[in-house]
Amino acid sequence: MTPGNELLFLALGGSGEIGMNVNLYGCDGKWLMVDLGMGFADPQYPGVDLVFADLEFIEERLDDLLGVVLTHAHEDHIGAVPYFAADLGVPLYATPFTAYLVRDKLAEAGLLDTVELIVVENLGSLSLGPFEITWIPLAHSIAEGNALLIDTPYGRIFHTGDWKLDEEPLVGLPTSAAELTAIGEEGVLALVCDSTNVFNPEPSGSESAVRDGLLATVREFAGRRVLVTTFASNVARLQTLAEVAEATGRRLCVAGRSLDRIIRAAQSSGYLLKLPERVDFEQAMDLPRGEVMILATGGQGEPRAALARIAAEQHPLALDAGDVVLFSSRQIPGNEIAVGRIMNQLAANGIDIVTDRQSHIHVSGHPGKPELQALYSWLRPEVLVPVHGEMRHMREQGRLGLAEGIPHAVVQQNGDLCRLAPGKPGRILQVRAGRLVLDGDIIAPADGEAMVVRRRIAANAVVTVALAVSGNGRLASGIEIAALGLPLDEDMDEFAAEARADIERAVHSLKGGKARDREAVSEAVRLATRRAAQRWSGKKPAVQVLLREA
Repeated sequence: MTPGNELLFLALGGSGEIGMNVNLYGCDGKWLMVDLGMGFADPQYPGVDLVFADLEFIEERLDDLLGVVLTHAHEDHIGAVPYFAADLGVPLYATPFTAYLVRDKLAEAGLLDTVELIVVENLGSLSLGPFEITWIPLAHSIAEGNALLIDTPYGRIFHTGDWKLDEEPLVGLPTSAAELTAIGEEGVLALVCDSTNVFNPEPSGSESAVRDGLLATVREFAGRRVLVTTFASNVARLQTLAEVAEATGRRLCVAGRSLDRIIRAAQSSGYLLKLPERVDFEQAMDLPRGEVMILATGGQGEPRAALARIAAEQHPLALDAGDVVLFSSRQIPGNEIAVGRIMNQLAANGIDIVTDRQSHIHVSGHPGKPELQALYSWLRPEVLVPVHGEMRHMREQGRLGLAEGIPHAVVQQNGDLCRLAPGKPGRILQVRAGRLVLDGDIIAPADGEAMVVRRRIAANAVVTVALAVSGNGRLASGIEIAALGLPLDEDMDEFAAEARADIERAVHSLKGGKARDREAVSEAVRLATRRAAQRWSGKKPAVQVLLREA
């Protein structure tokens, strides 16, 4: 579909889920993409780390795509760039800090000379076809979080990106209430808004309050080694922790490649310029326990991150009984088991654990209900389009917006093509909006045969049967059976013997053309093997038949 004289909105990712944000605006025959993010796999994708939005819709319309504008540098907004930007073939636009991290990704993928990355200064703007785009700084848990003010011939869009309200963010200077009110007075057709924390009845809180909470908490543990884990991308938190380390007489030691990368990006963009000199791992271990603070990645339970290796005693940095780990981050839904595993390892070693449930050491980067209500009152949009959330979050924000006096709420999900203007806003068409997975080095459909089979194998094991048959369908060899994952360690020989007998009977029962049909023979062997495995184990394994003609 080519946009006509109208303003369209289409989410290919990030609506109906938290993460993987990819949004499209269509106007006067052209498309604009906002963000190109990824998600992290869950157990339904065994063997997979990364998940992407399927871009088929826009890939079929690349001649009409003008560019990709990026709101900020979190992975769920830029993580898919190295995998798809070259194929899209249009420029990327980002503010300096975001551009630095995107450039790193492109360099790692060998795409620096292939993908055009254009740096837009903070508070900058540009024109792309019918779209006039201005970056509007808002507070978030990363440097240079931005909303996008998108002017079109059919009305103005305020696309929030990820945001919160914070009068003392410590890093960056967000747009004020007065400035947002001025934008609202000029007229806002549609507010496309983050829904993540809509169920939170309280404001998210200020980074300055976290500084006070961390300072008080670290002071409680004088004389003890303290490790703090937080999101590497939270530049304001890194600044906070540096200040806390200095205020408590501790040297700062940083463990984790992503932290090193973020610090380089921040300093190259004018942030963290007063970060104190850090000590290396060996120096940190030589310091008195109460004179060091370790800042480490891994607060979400990542198995290869610094905290996991420290907890497993596989890292040059070590924690002993009586030391303390502060989790200065929110536990992302889905990571509970992984985080709990690391916490249990730490606890087993006598290490104390403090989370935001016990002390005020973290605030969210997303708006609670009072912040949403404040933004509505300042911008006074005609239409609210909730995004960045599961359906329950987006529907709740739709209800909230209507209750606050916004005339229209369009609660959509990935694949809903919505017309925002002219006329009554709402969905006009459903388009494909699937998922892709990075499986090894291959990007494949998330619902493809490989992933379906892998789920079956993970749940029910796999059995391989090898045999030979003659031209007339008679067995011409012994039957070899190998099983992986069946819970029959002590009974494997007996199961295999019974399965061989079942297979022989199944092959001998085939008559006429079926006995000479290799597909029919293979299917008979498969079914006989599977039935035997189910009798013995209660499982229905995937069965692979290796059939050759003698």
